[in-house]
Amino acid sequence: MRLKSEVWVKAYVRRCNASGAFAAVVRHGDDDAGAIFIKINRLDGTAGLYGPAPAGFGGDGEDRSWNAHIDRADARERDVDAYLARQAEFDSDLWIIEVEDRAGRHFLEGWITA
Repeated sequence: MRLKSEVWVKAYVRRCNASGAFAAVVRHGDDDAGAIFIKINRLDGTAGLYGPAPAGFGGDGEDRSWNAHIDRADARERDVDAYLARQAEFDSDLWIIEVEDRAGRHFLEGWITA
């Protein structure tokens, strides 16, 4: 059984904060099944973005899996924000979590699909 989005987000934010990064919910989506996007703010004007893997790439569908949507070292934060704004226009139920970490850690080990 897949965790509700709200439960997964709360646990993820706690994990990031306990590891020395700062994570916060920027946009609250649907509590049960909203798509979750994770913005990694490197605090130098650059950012990365991880979002849900397309159907079929996540294994059995029970666990969440992630793809890098924007993961270049030189990706500008404003470009990531523009991408997220377009996604929010398309899906009003999505979540956006922002992680501030100078090292660019995403804390998604084991959940990233190739």
